[in-house]
Amino acid sequence: MIPVVDHILGKFSQDLGVDLGTVNTLVYAKGKGIVIREPSIVAQHKKTKKILAIGTEAKKMLGKTPASIICVRPMKEGVISDYDTTLAMLSNFVQKIHKKPGGGFSLPRPRIIIGVPTNVTEVERRALLDVALASGAREAYLVEEPMAAAIGANLPVSEPVGSMVVDIGGGTCEIAVISLWGIVCGRSLKIGGDVMDSDITSYVRSRWGLALGEKTAEDLKITLGSAYISDAEREMVVRGLDLEKGLPRSIKLTTSHIRESLSPSLNTIVYAIKDVIHDAPPDLVSDIAERGILVCGGGALIPGIHKLISQETKMPVTIAQEPLFCVARGCAALLLTDDLLKKVKIAKTTS
Repeated sequence: MIPVVDHILGKFSQDLGVDLGTVNTLVYAKGKGIVIREPSIVAQHKKTKKILAIGTEAKKMLGKTPASIICVRPMKEGVISDYDTTLAMLSNFVQKIHKKPGGGFSLPRPRIIIGVPTNVTEVERRALLDVALASGAREAYLVEEPMAAAIGANLPVSEPVGSMVVDIGGGTCEIAVISLWGIVCGRSLKIGGDVMDSDITSYVRSRWGLALGEKTAEDLKITLGSAYISDAEREMVVRGLDLEKGLPRSIKLTTSHIRESLSPSLNTIVYAIKDVIHDAPPDLVSDIAERGILVCGGGALIPGIHKLISQETKMPVTIAQEPLFCVARGCAALLLTDDLLKKVKIAKTTS
């Protein structure tokens, strides 16, 4: 039973669906849509641990800080790697949402639903629930990301029909076949945007002997990244550190270079999709062959990825509408119906 004080405070709080990602955090407030979309980065003083910046402001500091300041990514592969900075980050976002227009804050006591990878351990689940409560939630729930993404993309997850989701995020890639409110089979890969950035960095280092910064690698992925050959070849000049001479040097990279650097990670994702299809019951595979595979998450924005997956699986593939928002939107949708939330939640706690 919810205490009377918590119940009253909850009336003045906005319940939240949260995609607490390795690269970005998105928060969907019931009735308002996406209200937070910021990098999952915290800048803090190295010795005192004082928080100096969170989210977008912290990302501006990446690769440019003095020795006394460190930029921390508190989430790794979809789970908490640094409890205190994750708490500081989520608390900051919750307070931002509940800030009054004229200044000051209301005391937030929202319900929070967080999307998590399918292979999280019990310890990792507990850490996420504890962070949610400590950030001000009166109730916290965990939902598997593929299920949340499917709900956010309006797939018929409640029906006796197969739906396949490929959610390529910053730290993980979640692949699942869903039917009747459950995940029938799936895979969780530790491959996402971060690994792809690292692939680009390693490729340029080995081929040209040039060290690139983290932000430059991400810019290359966004500007030149592709999964499938196209007629539109693009170029980009980048600057890095010549590893032999120890001096700055510029090189020109093309779409084909970046496609080649990303191919190992993309091929691993494609092989995993094939494995999941192989594991699925024949009747569900038949449904998927007719209805197609849905791709969402940041990786869905890589040009040509739907063509690559379709070519390799011989099935239709579509990109979700607003693919970055599917998980957060799905979590928020579950806030509207307690019966549905009870069916798909994998963990719950109350303050």
